[in-house]
Amino acid sequence: MSRAGLDKNPREVAEMFDGVAKGYDRTNSVMTLGFDRRWREWSRRVLDARAGERVLDLAAGTAVSTVEYASSGAWCVAADFSLGMLLGGAHRPVPKVAADALRLPFADGVFDAVTVSFGIRNFNDTEAALREMARVVRPGGRLVICEVSTPTFRPFRFVYMRYLLRVLPFIGRFVSSNPDAYQYLAESMRTWPDQRALAEIIANAGWDDVAWLNLTGGVVALHRATKPEPQSGPQSEPQSETEPGPEATDEPEPAGA
Repeated sequence: MSRAGLDKNPREVAEMFDGVAKGYDRTNSVMTLGFDRRWREWSRRVLDARAGERVLDLAAGTAVSTVEYASSGAWCVAADFSLGMLLGGAHRPVPKVAADALRLPFADGVFDAVTVSFGIRNFNDTEAALREMARVVRPGGRLVICEVSTPTFRPFRFVYMRYLLRVLPFIGRFVSSNPDAYQYLAESMRTWPDQRALAEIIANAGWDDVAWLNLTGGVVALHRATKPEPQSGPQSEPQSETEPGPEATDEPEPAGA
């Protein structure tokens, strides 16, 4: 089985995800202790897709999140460059497209929103991908990114970075169809930018009103932004939103726009 390197060669990343497609959803739930469902629920609420809107779910994998967004009545398409992952979600009733995040096969401004869940750190040029996402979203459209991040509580951050991420490849040997891929995943999590650094990359890519919300103590963060309207004013500084308490994580409430 193949694994990608931290240079994130697109061919290697696609082959790696093809190798983990079998049983991916089950493995994901096991590896996250079931928190993946809560994080998807928060993403859905922050995205706030509405009936009649068009939503691009990029790096959608097996389209688990796409189906949840589509439950709002929005027209949602799952895009991914791993054919194995898309085939793994073939039974899910949403349109699917094989697509490279750096060269999306869509016209300018055709979507009302674009979202990426646990996929953006696998792109080999984050800012270029964010610019391409902005291209296919209409002015005033929305961006929501759910991705691993940096725990905010310093003692836990030390344990998480020093020990827990080292355990991830070991667990992967028991639950994954491609255990070597989890070595890459742990490495990519360790080297991924923290909340503010990612917010600055998003702003540099041309998005406005950038903000983030920490989930599960910052293990995961939701970043959201809007595409500026023509001739809009200067971009606002990225800012953190109030982190929800434990009870909010269990029963998410919509995040304010």
